[in-house]
Amino acid sequence: MDKTLLGSVETRIENGIGTIEFYHPSHNSLPGKLLAELRDAIVAAGENENIKVIILKSSGNRTFCAGASFDELMAIGDLDTGKKFFMGFANVINACRKCPKFIIGRIQGKAVGGGVGLASAVDYCMGTQFASVKLSELAIGIGPFVVGPAVERKVGTSAFTQMAINATEWQTAQWAQEKGLYTEIFDTADQLDQAIEVLAGRLSSFSPEAMAMLKKVAWENCSHWDELLEARAAMSGKLVLSDFTVKAIEKFKQKVS
Repeated sequence: MDKTLLGSVETRIENGIGTIEFYHPSHNSLPGKLLAELRDAIVAAGENENIKVIILKSSGNRTFCAGASFDELMAIGDLDTGKKFFMGFANVINACRKCPKFIIGRIQGKAVGGGVGLASAVDYCMGTQFASVKLSELAIGIGPFVVGPAVERKVGTSAFTQMAINATEWQTAQWAQEKGLYTEIFDTADQLDQAIEVLAGRLSSFSPEAMAMLKKVAWENCSHWDELLEARAAMSGKLVLSDFTVKAIEKFKQKVS
């Protein structure tokens, strides 16, 4: 079976809280199909009057998100297809940015590449002690171009550059908290869930209008991201066709298979 067709995105609504949960059997990686579903779910939640605040999470207790689907990356054969794939991440990030509701990120485990981008695109992000982060794109000949603006906005240029250049090393959850990616980190997923439940419940009682205005203020310097992330997607789409990247992905796939 084509692994890029597997996985799911589900939305649950309870007491004004909309929980968007994604899943993929390959460590919650995100092929194009799931990226499109995730974007649509975020847009729909933003438009749903029954939802006051959104929680973004992945399934399981280990990896939050392994980033791009290597199976799909290996299948890219032309520039348009490459750009379209990376636009999937751009569209999700921009959907988070434009959503009028606050989005709380639940990062229960490791986040790689696009997973770090998702954690950076939410408005309030919490994780466990196991939620290490890594921007591994440079190691396969690409670069964290699409997720870069979101990550840099959260952690600053210095920390973003550190992760982007030191592409094979994990940074701890404690490091990510110190840099501003996580507001809090917890010893267990249960403790994380309890804290998110309290915060989401509190926010669900606040003025939707005031929260929408505050979010707009927080993101006011990012109105050019539609064009910026499209240009970045084209950069990644070009590089993914290089001999270096093709060989690097093949080597990686052999290592994990």
